[in-house]
Amino acid sequence: MSHVGTLRAFRGMTRAGTRSVLIYRGDLITGAATLVIQVALAIAVWRIVYGGRGPVDGVDVKTAVAYAAIAACLQSVLLPWQFSSLPMRIRNGQIATDLTRPLGLIWQILGQNLGVLLGRLPLGAIGLAVAAVLGALTLPPGWGAGLLALVATVGGALVAMLCNLIVSMVTFWTFEVGGPLIVYRFGSAFLSGSLIPLWFMPGWLRASVEWLPFQAQVYTPVSIYLGQTRGGEALALVGVQLVWVVVLAFLLELVWRRARHKVVVQGG
Repeated sequence: MSHVGTLRAFRGMTRAGTRSVLIYRGDLITGAATLVIQVALAIAVWRIVYGGRGPVDGVDVKTAVAYAAIAACLQSVLLPWQFSSLPMRIRNGQIATDLTRPLGLIWQILGQNLGVLLGRLPLGAIGLAVAAVLGALTLPPGWGAGLLALVATVGGALVAMLCNLIVSMVTFWTFEVGGPLIVYRFGSAFLSGSLIPLWFMPGWLRASVEWLPFQAQVYTPVSIYLGQTRGGEALALVGVQLVWVVVLAFLLELVWRRARHKVVVQGG
């Protein structure tokens, strides 16, 4: 397949992923309502935790509340409940058809996952709008921080998509992946800094988390946006994101090579 054909096929999978989100309006409404409640609760909890006190570890209540609201919205976009169609494709035997398509399976799934992410952007926007109404949002300290935060958000999305797909590959070895996926979901939410910012974690725990790819998904872009990470340190975190994208892409290729020998077609 030519490069133009590959790009066209990838865009087709992306559109299919977006449609798969937008077509189920009931799920969208439920997801939006859940996120609104989550954002409102996060804002209330952090305001209660501070209780009128001054900055904690150099972080004031305004920054902590804004972090909680933005992180909740970003996490809802990057880690949907069904973050990959691969397990379903393997269980119903559709994987056999997917493997015969000109566009490689990995690119098919990545394209569809990208479409799902784009389709969930309105949910994140709704959550941010609620946070703004509740007075929880702040502007970045400057246009440079805002631009770098945008770049870091894209990097975080790439890391999240690769992590999600690698975990989904477990389906090639076991059809029952509900347990591992739930563990991954909640572990990712914690380790990415979505639930608790890394700056509030004990030193030993933060040092451990910094060796994992999860902080690149949420903590890095939000901390840069809020100005808690600046200058050379911010650029270094974006560089770490790039390194993780390369490492995870290489790991995905290794897992996929092993998985191809485990394909079991079920169904009609």
